[in-house]
Amino acid sequence: MCTAALSLFLKYMPTFSTLDAWLAHLETAHPVGIDMGLARIGRVKDALGLRFPCPVFTVGGTNGKGSTCAIIEAILLAAGYRVGCHTSPHLLSFNERARVNGEVVADAQLLPHFEAVETARNSFDTPVSLTYFEFTTLAIMHMFAASGLDAVILEVGLGGRLDAVNIVDADCAVITSIDIDHQQYLGDTRDAIAIEKAGIFRAGKPAVCGDPMPPATLIAEAERIGADLWLFGRDFNYQGDKQQWSYAGRSMRRPALAYPALRGANQLLNASAALAALESMRAELPVSAQDIRLGLATVELPGRFQVVPGRPAVVLDVAHNPHAAAALGHNLDGMGFFPYTYAVFGAMADKDIEGVLRHMVDKVDHWHLCGLPTPRAADAAALEADLRAVGFREDADHSVAQHASPEAAFAAALKLCGENDRIVVFGSFFTVAGVMAYRKSQRH
Repeated sequence: MCTAALSLFLKYMPTFSTLDAWLAHLETAHPVGIDMGLARIGRVKDALGLRFPCPVFTVGGTNGKGSTCAIIEAILLAAGYRVGCHTSPHLLSFNERARVNGEVVADAQLLPHFEAVETARNSFDTPVSLTYFEFTTLAIMHMFAASGLDAVILEVGLGGRLDAVNIVDADCAVITSIDIDHQQYLGDTRDAIAIEKAGIFRAGKPAVCGDPMPPATLIAEAERIGADLWLFGRDFNYQGDKQQWSYAGRSMRRPALAYPALRGANQLLNASAALAALESMRAELPVSAQDIRLGLATVELPGRFQVVPGRPAVVLDVAHNPHAAAALGHNLDGMGFFPYTYAVFGAMADKDIEGVLRHMVDKVDHWHLCGLPTPRAADAAALEADLRAVGFREDADHSVAQHASPEAAFAAALKLCGENDRIVVFGSFFTVAGVMAYRKSQRH
């Protein structure tokens, strides 16, 4: 596009004065919600001149990505570094996707970078179409690049090889776990999915895998490209008892560590992968034993086996695939005795819902199934059919009810349960977000 034509076009280019208006526009601007590939976003990245002057961690995996990002972030912050962290999806506010120095960014910080991405994508003869995730990821990256940071942490949205964050060459790539999810995009075997996730590895750079049983395809892909592969059980591991745990890496040992503030049995796997990543980057970003202890003690991440204070006990967990549901069931078993457990559950129709429920059917007495505010969701009737298919039967101590929304399901469960019982809210991010919003509204 010639300079004069570009100037005229940009003068009338759509722009918005609020973040909510930008997000509403982006939800309808690209006809396909998920459009895998890096060609389009790569062109806009080049037009932006996007590059990071600091080390970048990219974190992928089926489950545990958000927790691992939060642990790396918390330890680096404890060490005094300026850190940017991009995670997704959000629960209550889009701004949760971008943190700078541990603080969720304000709308005003984001707006100039949304405008920069819009200008860049319209600088071609034919404007480049970007999905909601691609556009917002670029805007957040652009903000990070301009923020004088010491480290950037990027969570993979879907898969790895073709995910938007993979337009950046990671200085250290982490894969937390590999299991079956998003089969329509990634394949239906762990071997196939591992190849997609290994797409975030780079030649000569640390590639940390926290899965205790990595598929051979992941190892082969790392070797093929010449990545510096760190495997759990070979290059790093942990040992622990009920009081404390210890990390051992290639050349670093950290004994007598307190458990991470994040609850759940899998958090030691996530924490050890985070420590391996930091060990692999110790020349650029050294951290002390005290930094690690402080980071582990202060790390926070809503919606990951989050036990809300008060009675009845309320557990919030975004477990939406069988691997995550198995971990949630295990964690519930470790909570002690509750007379009855109530569940609020909603899920996307394209998930392995029976696989999820199979791990939870014997953990819950009273089910409150709900629809969700998105066309992708399974309705409550379909969820009940799946629940019955995995063996649920009603009797005097077991029941099932259908609700239109997570808010309605939680209100019904709260009305029926006793103060010594517990309510487990799990499934889609929409399920947990709906209940979080409802609880917040009741406090005001």
